[in-house]
Amino acid sequence: MTETSIGTAFGPLLRQCRQAVGLSLRQLAARVGYDHSYLSQVERGQRPGSADLARLCDRELGTDGRLTATFERRPTRAGQVRPEADPLETAWRGLVATLDAGGPVPDDFRSVPPASLLPELVRQLHGADGAEAAELSMLIAETLTRLGERSTASRWWWAARAAADSLGEGPLPALVRAREAITGLAERRPLAELLELADESVALDRHVPGAAGCVPRTAQALVLAELGRTQDADRALQELIGIGDELLRTTPQARPYQLHWAEGRVCTLLGYGVAGCVLLERARELCPESWIGERARLDLCLAECLVVAGEVAAGLATALRVLVELPDEWHDSLVYDAADRVLHVVQAEPGAAELRQLLARSPYRSGRSVGGGSSWR
Repeated sequence: MTETSIGTAFGPLLRQCRQAVGLSLRQLAARVGYDHSYLSQVERGQRPGSADLARLCDRELGTDGRLTATFERRPTRAGQVRPEADPLETAWRGLVATLDAGGPVPDDFRSVPPASLLPELVRQLHGADGAEAAELSMLIAETLTRLGERSTASRWWWAARAAADSLGEGPLPALVRAREAITGLAERRPLAELLELADESVALDRHVPGAAGCVPRTAQALVLAELGRTQDADRALQELIGIGDELLRTTPQARPYQLHWAEGRVCTLLGYGVAGCVLLERARELCPESWIGERARLDLCLAECLVVAGEVAAGLATALRVLVELPDEWHDSLVYDAADRVLHVVQAEPGAAELRQLLARSPYRSGRSVGGGSSWR
């Protein structure tokens, strides 16, 4: 085999082996934890792939190391300098190889901007045990989503589920699925897919009563409300309120701000504007000032709720203030999804054009500043 043919053989061989066992790209992608569009690019020679991908595909396709051997024989072009290993990719390989990949998850990770948080999470993943690996993978997935890296985030959600499921009974399998469903709403993933995750989370949590707290019911209520299934969402909201009241009564360390945010967000989606505003205002009072990103999202949720309650000018003014005053390092895709939801309900109102213009700048992608960020709290 010539050097050129070795260099281009991996992608076509991957396609050939996949088709030989009758798997679609999506099916193989789900099994190995990679995005199907990435696999397609690898098969067409548009992306090089990785040794980790080759090993996982060998395992799933039963190719006895052929793909790994072909990938490793790829030549390096003359004069080409091999790049340093990507820490995120290195952490991914270590996690997938063992699912038992250091240190504890930081308690105050919400006080760290996402671009600074990601390297710290990756560093802590090395040497983490099963539960820590699941929690860290979940945080990495959420952080990647905030940075707009949704394709890569999907791999880490898969890793978080796999690590959590490997632990057996406990709160983590339900919690990971619920958090993925909630984050998936901001990613605008298919609602049927998210409802399946949320329902699975609730079912798992019921086997371990109260283990994951209110998060599974929050995910279920939010997705049902987004689907427009008003009666089902209202029932889920009532169940969430009941579980939340019990949790606050029996668990002093519970964080009520998250519960009030969840209840307020569902109320907004169901059109209960006044009740939603009260709950979201209470959530903001309880949210630590150092959690700048979460406070920004809370304010944007409140802005949307104000519009739903008929306070259009106040809601729009709140949204504009958040985007202008929020420091650039805290602008992320979750903030922009929340702001876009405000825009959706004020499209024909005066001032909507200014909000649309601010949203178009997306500094978390472009690096361009939106505002001064001088007085945010």
